[in-house]
This record gives sequence, C-alpha cells and structure tokens, in this order.
Amino acid sequence: MAQTLQERIASALGTVINPRTGNGVLPSEMVKNIGTSLDGKVHLTMVLDAGDDATLVRDVRQAVARVSGVTAVTIDVKDPREPGPRPGRGAGAPRVLPVMDDRPAAAPRPSVPPPVTYPGLGNIIAVSSGKGGVGKSTIATNLAVAMAQRGARVGLMDADVYGPNIPRMMGVNAPPPVIDEKIIPLEAHGVKLISLGFLIERDQPAIWRGPIVMKIVTQFLRDVNWGGLDTLVVDMPPGTGDAQLSLVQATPVRAALIVTTPQEVATGDALRGAKMFMRVGVPVLGIIENMSWFECPHCGKPTAIFGSGGGQKLADELELPLLGQVPLYPRVLEGGDAGRPIVVAEPESGAAKAIMALAEKVMAMVGT
Repeated sequence: MAQTLQERIASALGTVINPRTGNGVLPSEMVKNIGTSLDGKVHLTMVLDAGDDATLVRDVRQAVARVSGVTAVTIDVKDPREPGPRPGRGAGAPRVLPVMDDRPAAAPRPSVPPPVTYPGLGNIIAVSSGKGGVGKSTIATNLAVAMAQRGARVGLMDADVYGPNIPRMMGVNAPPPVIDEKIIPLEAHGVKLISLGFLIERDQPAIWRGPIVMKIVTQFLRDVNWGGLDTLVVDMPPGTGDAQLSLVQATPVRAALIVTTPQEVATGDALRGAKMFMRVGVPVLGIIENMSWFECPHCGKPTAIFGSGGGQKLADELELPLLGQVPLYPRVLEGGDAGRPIVVAEPESGAAKAIMALAEKVMAMVGT
C-alpha cells in the first residue's frame, strides 16, 4: 500500500539527526506541528536551542522538499524558552500530521512565504558586519572585483539601503536603463551593479521601514536583468535588521561573510551578526578582519593601531576560519573615494594581495 504524504514526510525527517544530541529531530520533538495542505504545501515548527547547529534548519527544509508530492516548505523557527500552546492530549500519545483544508473556517495567521530561487544569480554571498565603520562595503567591492578578475561572472548588489556607497566606490552613478520591464544593471571593473544610490538623489535621506526594505531587496533580485552570474555579492547594511532578514526570506543565500576589525567592541557586534545568519540557516564561511594593522606606505612596517587578535578570537569562538586579514592602507580609502578599488588601483599592495587571496578562498569554498 502506497504511503501517504504525511508518512513520507515523517520517513524523510527520520534521517535528520541533531549532531549535538545524537537524537533525531522527530523523536526529540525539535520538529513539531507539521501540517500539509491538499496541494502539497508543508508548514512546520522547529525548536532550535542556542547550542544547536543552525544548519539543521536547512537540513530539515531540504529533507522535506525532496519528498514526492511536496510543493513548498515553510518553517517557523522557535526558541525553546518561548511559551507554546498547551498540549491537547496526554504525554506519550502518538503524534499525528494534520491535513489543513485550503479553506479553513478561521483565517490563518499570515506566514512568511518560502524563499524563491531566482535563476541565473549563482551563489549568493552576503557580506555583513555587526557595526558600521569596519570597511564592510570596501571588502564587498574589492572582493567582487577580485572574483571578476579571476574569470567569474559577478554581480554586486548594494543592499545597504540606508547608506548606499557602492556607486562611489565603483566609480559609476547613473539611472539604470529599463528594457522590457527589467532593470539593466550598470557595470564597472567587470562587475554588474545595482544600488539604491542609482535611483535616489545623493542628499535624499533613506528613511525606510521594514516592508519597504523587503520590497527593495526583492525588486533587486527579481526585477534586475542580471544575466547569468556565477556569484552575486550582496553588501548588507551593518547590524541584524530588516535588510538581512529580508534577503534570507526572499531567496536562498549560499553563505555569509562577517567583516570585523580587531577591536573588542567590533568583534562583539560581529558575533551577533554571525549568530543571526546561523539562526536562520545561512552558513557563515568565516571571518574577515579588516584594518588588522597599519602598513606604512614608506617602509611597509606594520603597526597594530586597533589592537590585534580580535578576528582570530571571534573565529575561534564561532569555530569558523579566519579567512583573511586586510591591512589598513591609506590608498584603499583614496581608491574608494575615487571609484578605483585597491585591487585595480594597486594590485601589488599588501591590502590588494590579501583581498585577492580572500577571493580565491571564497571561490573555492562555494564552488565558483
């Protein structure tokens, strides 16, 4: 006798094990409240403890999505400390998978739609930081250009809607053309670009609430004719706010990179940024320490102006690799203001070499 959809889902989830406890996600009730609609949509709740690996969310989503007959998967991630509904049956009673009618008697609580995979975007890599002023946009810009120099088809999306600096850093700023209702990205240094800075006046304040941020991020993914990309680098605003959540809710993000400086205050904020991505099931490739030391332009002698060891300490705490250390070099700042990234302006400088090595590592890790 053929298995029902509910039985197939339960069978698929039986293969997902929590490495922290060694128990399956179903017997340990990490996954609960599983519901299916008549057209194959699945909704479930996942209880994720602070010590659990956030990639379990991805594993559960993929396991359910592979089940024959499943058309969409929506997961609500809950903290075990959050109060839940009181059980309606005795402990130890067999759990059932309810079938949800498409026309419920009571209006259902709205849920976030599952992420949409947009063809042609390649690996989406979010470059993020816990606080501003650590050189996140500088890293994102130079990383994208360095990847393009190595033959990859690269796009750079400026999701920092509150401070869009990519136009200045890449040396291009004009309204992008629209053809057949698709925005055509501008291009500089071999990289395709889109930024809110192309669409608003330079002195216009960006006062955006959450729904508007979500709409901007989605439009940059859906309505821009990116062509075929190998990698889309996304420059995120600092912190853990609407833009970060909007991106991961809008489309599957391949990985995140966390930028910090050696200072304790910066690494503390970066820790929260990394945890946010882990919490929503986005793998963090590693830590990038910017402004690691000041490199004298005359003698090349390094001086640790902002201290040392912060990036490595953060990487150790998160059990992630320290992917690179980029020195503080005055020409990096000058190149950013002039629209000439350091990997183009001075490819033989220590800062450029560090970013080029970083680009090679990242490309190898994501398979670009």
